[in-house]
Amino acid sequence: MISTRTFATSVLCAVLFSSLGTAQDLAKCRDFQFGMSLESVAKQIHMNASDAKTVHQRPAVIQTLQWDQFGYSPLSAKADSVRNVRFDFYNGELSKMVVTYDPAGTEGLTTDDMIEAISALYGPATRPERTIAVSTSAVYEDNQKVLACWEDEQHSYNLFRSSYGNAFGLVAFSKKLDLMASNSTREADRLDKLEAPGKELVRLARQEEDKRTAQEKARLISKPKFRP
Repeated sequence: MISTRTFATSVLCAVLFSSLGTAQDLAKCRDFQFGMSLESVAKQIHMNASDAKTVHQRPAVIQTLQWDQFGYSPLSAKADSVRNVRFDFYNGELSKMVVTYDPAGTEGLTTDDMIEAISALYGPATRPERTIAVSTSAVYEDNQKVLACWEDEQHSYNLFRSSYGNAFGLVAFSKKLDLMASNSTREADRLDKLEAPGKELVRLARQEEDKRTAQEKARLISKPKFRP
């Protein structure tokens, strides 16, 4: 008799096999080719490119687009094991995907079960001793332990299990585009810190000017009406 866990693993294998791409085709995660445009990704998941959040505008444009199964059905109808996907873009090109699996769809599965399912597509996994950044925030760092990795010279797929909520996830990226995005983000952060004092002075000056303008408007209203 087939155990519940064995059955669940078989189902997960089928889902991953049908949706992550052809065998060992690391250039394509699910139906998304690394390097494809923001507009193409948005159209494919039935969202608008304008829904993307711009993280940095210089020296390169860094953007993210978040898909959630509770808000958009087309992707979830095809692969209901997925809870959400974050698409990262470097100058409008898809550089990284962060896939978070729905805990309900992976209930009872062990790390070995997940590795077995993904290895059916990408071959034997390695288990490097390293962490991987999951969040794009410079303020809130979310680094998770890599449970298994599948990669070639150009792409890398990393399985993790979040310490917040215990959900499995997969970070897949183009090494070339992700490296350029990381370098650009570091430079953007450096420029932001360098320009922060000047921007604060401008903000304070604008705030003071707005205060004076408001006071002058109040004066023009109050002066004619005042009776000593």
